[in-house]
Amino acid sequence: MLSQLLIKTFIKKDTRDSYGFLASIVGILTNSLLFIIKLFVGIITKSISVTADAFNNLSDATSSLITMLGFKLASKPADKEHPFGHGRLEYLSGLVVSFMVIIVGFEFIKSSYQRITNPVPVNFQTIPFILILLSIGTKIWLSRFNNYVGKKINSSALQASSYDALGDVFTSSCVALSLIASKWISFPIDGYIGILVSLFIMYSGYSLIKETLNPLLGEAADPDLVDKIINGVLSYKYITGVHDLIMHNYGPGKFMASIHAEVPQDISLVQIHEIIDRAERELSENLNIVLVIHMDPINTNDEEVNFALEELEKIIKNYPLITSLHDFRMVGEGERKNLIFDIVIDYKQPLTEEFQCNIVESLNKDIKNIHPEYNAIITIDRDFM
Repeated sequence: MLSQLLIKTFIKKDTRDSYGFLASIVGILTNSLLFIIKLFVGIITKSISVTADAFNNLSDATSSLITMLGFKLASKPADKEHPFGHGRLEYLSGLVVSFMVIIVGFEFIKSSYQRITNPVPVNFQTIPFILILLSIGTKIWLSRFNNYVGKKINSSALQASSYDALGDVFTSSCVALSLIASKWISFPIDGYIGILVSLFIMYSGYSLIKETLNPLLGEAADPDLVDKIINGVLSYKYITGVHDLIMHNYGPGKFMASIHAEVPQDISLVQIHEIIDRAERELSENLNIVLVIHMDPINTNDEEVNFALEELEKIIKNYPLITSLHDFRMVGEGERKNLIFDIVIDYKQPLTEEFQCNIVESLNKDIKNIHPEYNAIITIDRDFM
C-alpha cells in the first residue's frame, strides 16, 4: 500500500529513470534512519553486533546513493564515442557498491573478534530492543519495495538490493536474539553474532560482485528473450530455420542481437529482403532490442540435397557433443560432390585443435561409408546462447 502511494505521489513521468531515482531516494533515507537508530542502540547497549548491523545499513545507504548516480549516468544519451549509450555504467556503479560492502564486512569481523577476546557486558534495554524489531519490519518493507520497482523497470541492481534487504532481516533478527540472550548468558555471544553478521555482509558483497560482473563479462542471454527472438523470426513467411543468435548487453534493457535466418534460394531477392527488413523492424520494436538478421539461402527443392541432409542428421545423432548443424548445402557436378555445413559443439567441450581434427575426420569417414563420392567440408561452431 505504501509502495503504491509513494509511486503515485512521486512518479510524474513513467520512465525507468524516475522509478530508479525514487527507489534510490527511499533507500538512502530509510537506511540512513536505520543507521542512526542502530548506532544509538549499539552505543547504549555496548553491542558490537548491533553496531556492525548499523554500519551495514550505512553501507546500504551509500549503495543506494551510488545506484542513483549509476541511473543518472547510465541514462545519458548515446554520443559519438558511445553509440549504444552509457547503460553499462549502472553495472559499474553496482561493482563499486559491492566492494564497499565487502570492506565493511571485513572491518567488523576484526572488531567482533576483538570483542570475543576482550568481552564487554551487553546492557539489554527494552526500548532499544523494540527499535531493533521496528528496523526488522522496515527492512521487510524495503525489500518488497525494491523488488516491486526492480521487476517493473527490469533493474538487476534494485532486485539485488531487495535480496540484500531481505538478508538484513536475517542479520537483524540474529542481533535481536543476541540482545535477549545477553540477559542470561555471560558467554560473549555478541562477538560471535557480530562475526556471523559480518560474514553475511561479505557474502552479500560477493553476490553483488557476481551479479554486476556477469553482464560486463558477457553472460548468456535470458532464455525467455532468446525464445521470443527465435520464435519471432521463425513466424515470418519463408524463414525455415535460424542459427547463430548472438546477443550483446549494453546496459539494463539495452540489447543488440544478430541472427542468421535460412530462406529458400529460389525466392525473389527483393521479396525476401522486404520480409527480413520487416522482421527486423517489428521484432526490434516489440522486444525492445536492436535486431539484425542475416539471410542464408538454402536449397529446399532438390531431392538429392534433402535426402543427403536427412542421412547426415541421422549420423549426427551418434555424436552427443554435436548439438545441431546448419548452413547445409551441396556443391559440385556429376557424382563427386562436396557437402558443406556447420556443426555446433556443446560449450562444455574445449575446442582444441586435436578435437576438431578428430571429429571432422570421424564425420567424413561416416559419410563416406554411405556415400564414397561425397566429401564433407565442415565448419565447427559454438552456441553462444
